[in-house]
Order: sequence, then structure tokens, then C-alpha cells
Amino acid sequence: MALVHTGLTIAEQTLASAWQKTWQTGGLKPRACDCGGTVFNILYQRVMADMRRRQFLGGTAAMLAPFLGLSASNAIAQQPQAPVRPLLLTNLRLFDGTGKPPRTGVNVLVTGSTITALPSAGEKVEGAQIIDCQGKLVMPGLIDAHWHTMLAGINQATAMTSDVGYLYLVAAQEAQRTLLRGFTSVRDAGGPAFALKRAIDEGIVTGPRIFPSGAMISQTSGHGDFRLRSEVPRAANAPLSVVESVGVAMIADGETEVLRRVREQLMLGATQIKMLAGGGVASLYDPLDSTQYSERELRAGVEAAADWGTYVMAHVYTPKGIQRAIRAGVRSIEHGQLADDESARMMRDGGVWWSLQPFLQDEDSNVYPDAARRASQQIVSDGTVHAYALAQKYGIKTGWGTDILFNAKITHTQGRQLAKLTRFYDPLTLLAQATGQNGELLTLSGARAPYAGPLGKLAVGALADLLVADGDPTKNLDFLAQPEQNLLLIMKNGHIYKDKLGAQAS
Repeated sequence: MALVHTGLTIAEQTLASAWQKTWQTGGLKPRACDCGGTVFNILYQRVMADMRRRQFLGGTAAMLAPFLGLSASNAIAQQPQAPVRPLLLTNLRLFDGTGKPPRTGVNVLVTGSTITALPSAGEKVEGAQIIDCQGKLVMPGLIDAHWHTMLAGINQATAMTSDVGYLYLVAAQEAQRTLLRGFTSVRDAGGPAFALKRAIDEGIVTGPRIFPSGAMISQTSGHGDFRLRSEVPRAANAPLSVVESVGVAMIADGETEVLRRVREQLMLGATQIKMLAGGGVASLYDPLDSTQYSERELRAGVEAAADWGTYVMAHVYTPKGIQRAIRAGVRSIEHGQLADDESARMMRDGGVWWSLQPFLQDEDSNVYPDAARRASQQIVSDGTVHAYALAQKYGIKTGWGTDILFNAKITHTQGRQLAKLTRFYDPLTLLAQATGQNGELLTLSGARAPYAGPLGKLAVGALADLLVADGDPTKNLDFLAQPEQNLLLIMKNGHIYKDKLGAQAS
């Protein structure tokens, strides 16, 4: 449903539209990137009725003001202030994001938002504020390469029982929690994250750096088609569906329509494009083994993204879908748990990234009530084990992400879902995946990258996103599973967001 922003400024229109979308996207989202379901439509009816009752147009600015800082607010005042002097971190063990063992005898100098030097321990730096790290680990901020910023923190109970005003705050609150788990950057894999990204970048709310994809591009009957059966067929001049209007997914058939929808997301500020090239575990219509989009359609999206200096990431599981996506020029395969050797060789030979997630049948998995979906989930789980073996066998550039969606009960496990993968990798290699390697993956956005400077590494010239942690990555990554206890200092862009070292008082 279109919103007419009569009487609002352009900025207010942007915020109102984005948060209208947030209200409409509540519901239970199963994992494995099955982004929606029947609850979307139920919640939509509830939210729209509530919005009409509250006369949305007349009340939006007043209702959003305390949260978004449209009037005097404590939100901006609560943001950490920029240090007035350079910060010198001393007495530390440095993990630089490359996978090498931590080293001692080195300090880290942060000036403004950047790491400006790695001086030797004991070397004096005039005018710097000293932060004694007490012999703890200093490492880059973590990066989740497959995260849904706007969709991770809403579960079914919250969506169906909470006052609509509460839903406005969920995404921003979860973004703050994400940062406090040590994740200073995320690659958003689909959803209306543009407004939240802007609010974080402007210091209105706290959260990680966001590389947004915008709405996922789906074919009719594909992984992003959440329409009811009663909505089919759709006339050429029919309005957008609910999920399309809120910016979660866009249906596009044929090269011309793919070009239009991809270009729209680029216009809105997408740093990369997400296309859905195969089925999923709990989708309404598309089975796990389905192949979606022709090579010509995929190539149209790839070429549109490339014209803007960026790339396409593709949701896909099967060998046929993976190989088609690679031939079309896709640069990052999302999931791919059912890949075979030929698909893996194509990824390696083409320099294509494999963005894998820990879809394992364990305590972090969604619970499905029917046997069919549980069977598909088991296939993906078995495939996950095989996929990690293939990635290492062929030396494929591998990213790491969680893909937690519509499951507020497990967002707190974000760090744990990295730590448990030491069954596949040694801890240092795995930690490098979630820092320096994921930082390299983010550079695929090229000129569309919204942040100037390297991420995921502690090196001269890199952006000052770092953690001080009580842990030993040469042994395990279990310390990341309990960030409240084990992350002693969290810095993003040279600002300190958590301090258990007393650094801000020194």
C-alpha cells in the first residue's frame, strides 16, 4: 500500500516510509534464508489497522521523534564522543585479522577514526591517551557477511502481541545489541535497511556499519514471492504485494523487469544486489531443489550492478543453480550447501566467493512442525558439513555469516555460531574468516562501499574497529560466545562503545 507523505519534509518522508516498512515486516522467519511466510500477511492486517486507527500521517513525526532525534533527544547525547587525543593501546596481544598467531611487543595508535601506527611496545607517543589492555587480546571488530538487520530481532510472539510502537524500536535495539556482541560491520543480505544504516552512520542510534542489499530480487514463484494464492495471477498494472511494498523482496520476471528492480535498489543506496537463484527449506512455493532465474535474467542483474561498480550475491543451494549463477557473473554464492565438486571448481577457478552459514541440526536451528521441512533441513545440514570440506579442498575464498532472521531467541548466539565452527577450521583461520577475510569480501562493493578504509584488519590505514577480549584464539573461540563477559572494550570508528578497562577515565 502506497503512503502519501503530504506535508512532510523529504527527510521525514524517508524515515516514515522506512519505518512503515519495519512495522509491516514482523513475523516468524525460519532459518536458511526463507524470508517470510503467512505471518507476514496476518501481521500486515493488524499493523495497517492500527496505523489507520492512529492516523499515521498526522502522528508519525511525533511518534518517531523521541527515537530518531527529530526533536531534542538524549539519543545523540548518549553516543560516545570523539576522543580529543590519539589513543594508544598498550600491553596487549595483537591478532591482526590475517590468521597469524597473536603477537606481543606492539602497540596500536588510533587517531580519529583510523589506525595510524603500530609502534613498538615502550615507544613513547607524545600527547596520546594510554589504554592499558592488561595483557588481553586486541583483535579487529567481527564482520557478519550474511545478516538481516531489519529482520533478525522480531519473532512471531512479539509481532502478534506487541503494541505497534514497540516494533519501531526492535531493529534499532537489535542493531545496538549486534554491536555489543562485537560485530562492528555487517553485510545486510536483504530488507529495508537503508534508513537504519543512515541513522547509525549519523550517530542517531548505535549499531554496526551496514552494507545494505535492499530488497531481494525474486522471480514469480521464487524464494521471495510471498503472495497468497488468491493474488495470482497479477495484472500488469496491479499494485505491489505487501512484501514488495515494504522493501523485503521485489518480484521481477524477464530481463527488462530485472533491470528495473535492480536499478531501483542501486538508486536507494544498495552496496551490492541480492538475487534469489534457487529454493529454500520453508518457502511457500519453491522446493529446495528448484532452480530460479534463467542465465539471461541473472546476467541482466549482474550487468546492472557492474555498471554501478558493484556485484550480485545469489541465494542458491544446488549444483545446477550455483553453476548457472557463476556463468552469469555472480560474485558471491550465498549458502550453496548442496554443491558438488564441479561447482566448487567453478567457484575456485572464477574467483567466486562462497558465503557459508552454520546451518546445522543443533540448538541454534529452527524447529519445524512438519516432516517435509524437517527432511529438507536435514539435507541442508548434511550438506553444510560437505560444503566446508569442499571449500577447504579447493581453496575457495570463504566468507562467514549467520543468516539469523525472524528469530529473536537466537540473535544472542551470533558469536557462538562462529565459535562452534572450529570443528571444521583451526581457530585462527576461522577468526580470520570473520575479520580480515570478510573485510576483503566487503571490498567487492568497490566504489559503492560506504566507508573509506579497510575493515577487518588491524593495520596502518585501517578503520579503527577493534575489540579487547579475554580469550586465546590459538586454542578456541569460545570467548566470543559470551561477549558480555569476555569483550572488555568495543571500538568502532575510533569511538568506544563499551569499556570495562576504565579506558575512558584514564
